[in-house]
Amino acid sequence: MLNRTIAPEIRELDEIKFIAPQKTIIGNHTSFIWMKDVPNATSRIDFYFDAGSAKGSNVISSLTAGLILAGTEQKSSTQIHNELDDLGAYFDASLNHEHSLLSFYALNDQMLSVIDLFEETIENASFPQHEIEELIRDRKQKQLINSEKVNFLAQRKFQQLIFDGTPYSRVIDVKEYDSVQQSEIVNYFTENYKKGLTKVVLVGDFTPNQVATIQAKIEKWCVKNTPIYVSDFENKIEKAHVAKDNALQSAIRIGKVLFNKKHPDYLSFVILNTILGDFFGSRLMKNIREDKGYTYGIGSYVNELKMNGYFVIGTEVGKDVCEAAIAEIKKEIELLQTDLVREEELSLVRNYLLGQTLKSADGPYALTDLFLTVEAHGLELNFYNDFIHTLKTITPETLRELAQKYLNWDSMTIVIAG
Repeated sequence: MLNRTIAPEIRELDEIKFIAPQKTIIGNHTSFIWMKDVPNATSRIDFYFDAGSAKGSNVISSLTAGLILAGTEQKSSTQIHNELDDLGAYFDASLNHEHSLLSFYALNDQMLSVIDLFEETIENASFPQHEIEELIRDRKQKQLINSEKVNFLAQRKFQQLIFDGTPYSRVIDVKEYDSVQQSEIVNYFTENYKKGLTKVVLVGDFTPNQVATIQAKIEKWCVKNTPIYVSDFENKIEKAHVAKDNALQSAIRIGKVLFNKKHPDYLSFVILNTILGDFFGSRLMKNIREDKGYTYGIGSYVNELKMNGYFVIGTEVGKDVCEAAIAEIKKEIELLQTDLVREEELSLVRNYLLGQTLKSADGPYALTDLFLTVEAHGLELNFYNDFIHTLKTITPETLRELAQKYLNWDSMTIVIAG
């Protein structure tokens, strides 16, 4: 009988045994990833298209992604969405610099019908003028509202400087919406969606025949050539100020071009970044929020692109303490460059990151997302066990060396909006 007066033994985590999805190629260059080990009747399918905001006009790429289910000659947007509702399906669309992602969630026995409806919509998309005009009105209104927010202004300016000289630096001017033509959206859709499928991810307990049926339906959209991504980035090093009259707060962005998961120092830098600002007990939170009371929240992050990545610190503070907050951020970075991290603090971060890694591997959907995160950079799931090993073996000396190497204050782009 279990003796509940005795605490269970605490065992250290050495590795995670992953269940990897199957990966095949359809067409010549399109990955098809299938996670079949799902213990229930739910499913998800993701379609990745070579239609990110860096490809062509930002306005056109953004509007096209928002109009995918806008209607055909035979069915209106309302009819399409009603059919999805009848199938118990949920649709989601997102866009980043490098791809457009369209996702459907449904029960297994309805997913093939959902894909049939999606195929019909893609093959016969007509982009009705009234749907375009309605979306443009909505986007213009949202941008006008956002332009009153200092966080929005800081992020736009930071994007322009961090990606200086590349298509990734482009931001949308609200006036661009006024010159949009329906033909531009149709042409962009034809080139980048009907000929731009780069990856498909299927999660669900399907038979091989069902999977083959899905592949046969979508193969006609596969890309003909491997997509090319921008790899040469160099952030513009300057301290920029975006004025916003009557703003009570100032938004801050501080960062630089860095690297992604393929870099040999990535795993160690993630640990350093966590200590600096990537969890609630981080140094930036303790100093800027808890000690000084300058902000409700502050964080530092490593954001990744296909060929590169960047480091950024973000917060919003009272305009009267903006320069003081920046000085404290600089101080925390310099402390990492001069002083060794105490073992107590390092142990806390180790346990936090181990817990987060385990949490992110819970269930087939989470495991699939973990796989996708590394697969995007040509890596395997063993990447996470390498991370566990790095967590257990990294030393305070290594962390100090990394801070000296990658967190040089004079290499940072600084943006203040307010």
